[in-house]
Amino acid sequence: MPADGGAPLLDVRGLKKQFGGLAALAGVDLSVRRGETLGVIGPNGAGKTTLVSCIGGSIRPTAGTIAWKGGDITSAPSHARGRAGIARTFQVVKPLKQLSVWDNVAVGAMFGAGGRGRSTAEAHAHAEAIVRRVGLGARIDHRAADLTLPDLKRLELARALAMDPELLLLDEVMAGLNPREVELAMDLIRSIAASGTTLLVVEHVMKAIVGISDRVVVLHHGRTIADGTPREVMERTEVIDAYLGRRYAQRVKPT
Repeated sequence: MPADGGAPLLDVRGLKKQFGGLAALAGVDLSVRRGETLGVIGPNGAGKTTLVSCIGGSIRPTAGTIAWKGGDITSAPSHARGRAGIARTFQVVKPLKQLSVWDNVAVGAMFGAGGRGRSTAEAHAHAEAIVRRVGLGARIDHRAADLTLPDLKRLELARALAMDPELLLLDEVMAGLNPREVELAMDLIRSIAASGTTLLVVEHVMKAIVGISDRVVVLHHGRTIADGTPREVMERTEVIDAYLGRRYAQRVKPT
């Protein structure tokens, strides 16, 4: 779904995060408009997951601001951001291992943007619909501890979707998947975007980033070095030198 032309849904300005002597983020500016799918790429250590964690509220930035619908949420806790309509997945999946798939997703249904008015029964009904949507219907009663990696990735996505987010932050949901599984994940993400959810997608699978993103931001050493359409970004010399390499850039360049 194309982004609208209004004010950004999310606006990040001058975001910095220091871990001791390491600057994970060194002044990132980034905006996401309603209905947009924004891809975020960059080499390992570029600050991508730190950026997602700052937006999601699991870590506090050292400096800079994060605005949501025009209001400052820089210091807001993660649960408040969830209630406000921001949900995320984690690069390292974090299920409640002894609970079933159904119960894991019901937790998201109770604590997200739509959870305040839901009963336990309503949360489970909502969770069941989400579980089937992501392709885990046959495993709905399985313990999370018994799932394969691809199914754990789907569970992580389902828990976030059950929070009814306006903005969904996806942190490498395709890592470790085979080519067929990547194709299925891309189809699912496209369907989520088509339903009206705004997406910020961190990913190393360049085929996926090119295939799902309206716009791409490139981070390097904690800074934004490029921002544009997938085609524009793939042709930027600094992106090729810092991340893609010339052969790879030619191979994935959008047609």
